[in-house]
This record gives sequence, structure tokens and C-alpha cells, in this order.
Amino acid sequence: MDPKTPNSGVIKIIRAIIIALIILVSLGYVFILFMDPTNLYYLSWSPKIQAKADSPYFESEGATILINTVPVLFVAVMGCVYLHLGKLSNFNYKKGIDPQSWLAICRKQMIIRGLGIVSLTELAFVVMFIGLLAWCFSSYLHTTFPGITPQAAAQMGMKVWEAKLKYAGVFLGLTGNVGLAFVLFPVSRGSSLLPTFGVTSEASIKYHIWLGHTVMALFTAHGLCYIVFWAATYQLSEMSKWAKSNISNVAGEISLVAGLLMWVTTIPRIRRKMFEVFFYTHHLYIIFVVFFVFHVGISSAFIMLPGFYLFMVDRYLRFLQSRQGVRLVSARVLPCEAIELNFSKSKGLVYKPTSTIFVNIPSISRLQWHPFTIISSSSLEPEKLSVMIKGEGKWTKTLYQMLSSPPSIERLQASLEGPYGPTSTDFARHDKIVMISGGSGITPFISIIRDFIYMNVTMKCEIPKIILITVFKNSPDLSILDLILPISGPLSNFAELDIQIQAYITREKTPPTNEQHKINNLHSVWFKPKPSDVPISPILGQNNWLWLGAIISSSFVMFLLLVGILTRYYIYPIDHNQSGKYSYSTRAALNMLFICISIVITASSAFMWNKRKDAMETRQVLNLEKASPLANSPIAGFYNEERELESLPNQSILPFTNVHYGQRPDLKKILFELKESSVGVLVCGPKKMRHEAARICSSGLVSNLHYESISFSW
Repeated sequence: MDPKTPNSGVIKIIRAIIIALIILVSLGYVFILFMDPTNLYYLSWSPKIQAKADSPYFESEGATILINTVPVLFVAVMGCVYLHLGKLSNFNYKKGIDPQSWLAICRKQMIIRGLGIVSLTELAFVVMFIGLLAWCFSSYLHTTFPGITPQAAAQMGMKVWEAKLKYAGVFLGLTGNVGLAFVLFPVSRGSSLLPTFGVTSEASIKYHIWLGHTVMALFTAHGLCYIVFWAATYQLSEMSKWAKSNISNVAGEISLVAGLLMWVTTIPRIRRKMFEVFFYTHHLYIIFVVFFVFHVGISSAFIMLPGFYLFMVDRYLRFLQSRQGVRLVSARVLPCEAIELNFSKSKGLVYKPTSTIFVNIPSISRLQWHPFTIISSSSLEPEKLSVMIKGEGKWTKTLYQMLSSPPSIERLQASLEGPYGPTSTDFARHDKIVMISGGSGITPFISIIRDFIYMNVTMKCEIPKIILITVFKNSPDLSILDLILPISGPLSNFAELDIQIQAYITREKTPPTNEQHKINNLHSVWFKPKPSDVPISPILGQNNWLWLGAIISSSFVMFLLLVGILTRYYIYPIDHNQSGKYSYSTRAALNMLFICISIVITASSAFMWNKRKDAMETRQVLNLEKASPLANSPIAGFYNEERELESLPNQSILPFTNVHYGQRPDLKKILFELKESSVGVLVCGPKKMRHEAARICSSGLVSNLHYESISFSW
């Protein structure tokens, strides 16, 4: 630990206090959501809060901002401080897990039909969230339906069933708002909320899917109730009304149509076979959110504002990062239609194994961004970031053809977003680790093994024994195993690991001939980047979490100032805090404009400040690359006139591999034979493989297996 760093014990205490405060505020926020549909809150608590929060500066918006927005943004900012302190301390891992401990019980994963592989903690949160939605809807019905008598319905000019249908539609919409409050949290890749609660952006995608289905089901039912009600009461003309100072029906219909288009394209068959349709249609979220705000008004929309606000901050920072061309140094081309791309990076960019980046190649598509798992280790390779790309789709196959077909290209323009991944990993806590992969699912395990090489060779740490079980379709895929060793790493580093590699080739029953083996050479393409291409660096510098907290807090303060000035000196003189005198839509549009202005100004300022600070380190990296012996070595073969692919001296790992042809691994037999007290079972591959391993580990027949799915497919 750096001697200037505060004592780790003090940091632990501060982090414990922060996380306790975060949990307390989060529980308070959920409690308010729980109480919102009750008469106690509506008739007693809300008027008192409204009376204290109302002012000429915010009018009725003040209470909703205080209740629905401030708690979540406070948790996000405190999460930034919590994560920053975590980077300052080097905590020791604890080997082994007591299978009876509460931590092991919470982590225990099981297969639930319709949900897939979930932990006990995830299942508990799913049940509680469904319970919250059920409670909200039933509570609304319980407090309202008893008052809908024939006499009360007649006074409204309706029949009893018509009145109940109308209010049921209202309550379905209000319940959907609760789900909408959470739906954007899982897709804010760089947000502090996910890592604060120990969740990665990749693992949280399933939560976004579950929430999206729930929200759209509720909003669709909400819309259908109103359409049936209007048809039954001969008021279909209501569908074309955009009220000035009330609910806008047209805006709601536009928002619902946009949501339905997004929802339809998430059908697995459409998403997989027509991914571009799914990808581009999902950008309708902008229309969905904007017209949702126009539909309900800005005051009611503050329930979903925190998630949207954090998503906007994250999205704009990603936009700033993606505008830079990154320095692509080289590529290794494999015979199995896979490539390894090697980017230059600054030493200050640190990431954990299993992290991902999003890559854009403008020469293939300017709009498409594809996620790939990082296979390099930021500890072992401080100046390089690598990803493996398997040619399995149109985009990836086009990239492979560009790099594998002579004459090779001299420069490949690329942009990146990320990296995104866990803030810490504890794979080394186990006595033995079993890594099970199918096809390109081996990529996260390459980064873990490279990290173990660093821990073993450089830090002299005790690392667990490793069993790597890989399943490939054809023998050329075995060349992927050679990516385990970095392009500049000696084979002796790998040989020092206590590792067994069991490779299974399912479509071939006999080993290939010597002639066939010759095609399994790795080839290298070395690029000549432009001077404007920069090494990958942290978008907000070394103290990225503190900068993110500063952006969230300062932008929100700026938003409040802009809204306060507008309301006090323009809106309040017109309406004097009386609903109906000032246009709902205009107020909503101005609020959304102020949100965008505040985020753009603060995030751009922070980005430019850190970009200037990174400029010196970038120049040092570029000077080091120029001075590197590689620059003048025969490896840089692309400088010749033909620019033919140059074959690198290949240090193959195949001699360390036990290859099985024409069969699949017997996972049950392999796992049950392991006798170590703590065995981590990491699985990345097809759904069937993950579920099989999960059933074995959760069967209860053994207590030393701890399952962990590492899946990037959704």
C-alpha cells in the first residue's frame, strides 16, 4: 500500500459507515414507495410534506424532488465515495468459504424456470419487488373501489364497472411508474449504484429485461383499460386530446407505441436473427421517456427521474469517450475465424478480470457498438488492452476478413467505450478453480489466468489450482488456447501455474494430421496508427469515482438553480402556484432542457480537465512505443510494400493440453471427484452448459462446490 494512503483499518470503518448510510437511505426510499398508495400517506403525510416543500422557487415540484429524486442521487454520490475509498485500500482475500455461512448461503445459486440461474439474494429481491408492485396495485384498489357505489358512479355519469375500469387503468399506470423508476439503473454501465451493491453491468442486464417486461405489461394494460373505457362511454375522441394543464392522452399514446415497438423486438427470435432491428429500435427509448414526461407532467415524472438522470450522465460520458480514436497497435489472426486486437493503454487505466469494452469500427459500421470481453490483465500488461473477437456474426466476420485477407490494412480506425466490470474479484479465495467454457466463452477465463500469472510470478502470491475445461466444435478452435499467453509473455510464466487444461472437440473423432496442424499458426498484423490516435485512458482520470460524484451532485445543483430561477421569476408570476394556469408540456420541456444543459456543462468540464491531465502521460506512452525495439524489429512486417501477414514465433500451449476428440466432458464426474474444501466453479458458455453445472453444484450432494455463472449473453 502507498505510504500516503490512510490506514486500511480507518478506510474500512469509513466504508462501513458509508454503506450503512446508503442502506438506510435506500430502505427509506423503498418505504416511501411502499407507503405511497396508502390513505395514511395520501391524506396525512403528503399534505404536510407538500406544505413544507412548496415555495415560489419550485412550487409543487419541490416535494416530489425531495422525496423521489434526492435520496437516489444521494446514494449514487455516496456510492462514488465508497468505491473511491475501496481503490485506496488493498484488502486481503480470505481463502475458502464456510458453506454454512450467511455469505455462502446468499451466494448460493439455483435454477428457477423463467428466470434462469439466480442466487438466493436475487430471488429474494425478485419476490420483494413483485410483492411491492402487487401491494401498490391492491392498495390503490382497496382504498378506492369501496367508494365507487352506484350513486357515486352516477354522479360521474358512469356505470359502476365503467368507473372501476377507469380507476383500474389509472392504478395500473401508477404501479407501472414504480417499475419504471428502476428500469434504467441496470443499463447505466458506468453508474456507481451497480458496483456499490456488488453488481456488474453485464450481470444486471437480466434485471433490465425483467423490469422492462413488467413495466410494458403494466403500461399496455393501462392503455387497454382506457381504450375500452373510452369505447364503452363513446369518448374515443379523448384519444386525440393534448390537454394544456392535465394528462396528455396523445403524448401517452406516442410513448406507449414507442415502448411496444421496443418490447416486440426483444422477442428472442427477432433479437437474435435481426439484431440490427432490435438495436436501432431500442433507441426509441428517447421518444418513450420524453413523451412519458409530457403525458404525466414533470412533477409526476420525478419518480422515474433518478434512474433517467444517472443514465443520462453515464450516456453522455460514454459519448465523450467514444469520440476519441484509440491507438490500435496489432492483431493476432487465428485460423478459427477469431482475432485478438491489441490496443495501447495508459498505465493509469486499471480494470479487473472479466471486464468488457464496447468496440466501434467505423469502416464496418459507424453506428454499431459490440461488447467484447477483455482477455488481458491490467497488472500483467500495464500498457496494453486486448480483446478476442470470434467471427460469429456479420460484423465480426467482416472484421476477420479485413484482417486475414492479404494485402492487410495499414491502419484500422477504432473507438471504445469502457472498460466495464467488477470493482473487485475474489477468485483466489478458493483452493481450486474449475473453469468450464464453450467456444468463445473461454475469453473471460483468459483474463483470469493472466491475472493469476501476475500474482504468481510478480507478487509471489499463493494462487489456487486451476482446471480449465474447454469445449470446441473443431480442432482449429484449439488455437484460441494460445491466447492465454500474452504476445510478449514467456512460456515459462505459464508453466509455473498449477493448471490442467482439458479440451474437448465435439465434431471430430480423430486428431488432425500433421499437414492440418500446420494451419494452426498464429499470424500478426501490425498497424501504423495516426498521431491523433490516443492510448485508452480512464475517461475521468485516476479519481474517476470522485469526479463522477462531483458531476452528479454539481449538475443536479445547477438543474435546481435553473428550475428555481425560471419558476420564481417567470412561472410563479403567471400561475401563483395554482395548477392549470401554466402549460404542463412547456414546464416539462424546460425541465428536460435544463437537465441536459446541466449534465452537458458539468460532464464536459470534468472530461476536458482530465483530458488535459492525461495528455502528458499519453505523450510518454507514445514516446515509449517509438523507442521500443519492436518498432524496428522484423515483427513490424506491415511496413513492406506487400504488407503481407507476418508469422510470429509461436509459443504454443497445446503441449500442456489434454485433447479429447468426439466427446463432451462429464461434468458431474469431474466435479464430484474434487476433494478440496472450497472449489469455485466458473462457467461461461451455452445456456445448457451453464444450467447443467448449476444443477450439479446446487444438488446438495456436495458442499465444497461454489457455482458462479460468467455469462455475457442476454
